[in-house]
Amino acid sequence: MVTLSRVEPADWQAVHTWAALPEACRFQPWGPNTEAETRAYVAAAVQAWSEVPQRRFTYAARIDDDVVGVGELHVRNRNHRQGEISYIVHPRLWGRGVATAIGRELLARGFGELGLHRIHATCDPRNAGSARVLGKLGMTWEGRHRHDMLLRDGWRDSEVFSILDDEWRNAISR
Repeated sequence: MVTLSRVEPADWQAVHTWAALPEACRFQPWGPNTEAETRAYVAAAVQAWSEVPQRRFTYAARIDDDVVGVGELHVRNRNHRQGEISYIVHPRLWGRGVATAIGRELLARGFGELGLHRIHATCDPRNAGSARVLGKLGMTWEGRHRHDMLLRDGWRDSEVFSILDDEWRNAISR
């Protein structure tokens, strides 16, 4: 069972086990990380928990006591109640439902605890696994942003998915 808890400074080593892997960050604008880059990421994620108002909520995804991934919920606009989710899972657990479990919990916290109205996510069009996860979460494909992110191998398009609070509530009540 996957649980989410606040990321902690000591989690950097577990995070680094995948953040340093080229396959884990292939579709991301960061990485593969050095130890210093992973430490800085975790430190910034921990610091975000004390910001007022808090806009970034970073969670370590754990199976038992093992950190196997990270999920983030960003409040993009409080007035319009808009948020964004993202997740990453250690490649050794790809295809086992971990990303879907992280996403479900992020949506529950965004709509339940934070009262958001719309939550979106993006993924590289080449990342079929992530697109499947977003579909399993009940998110609707909205379209493609062209060349909106510069990666190591050139410009990346982004597939955009979203879900509204009433869609989420209807899905979980079934």
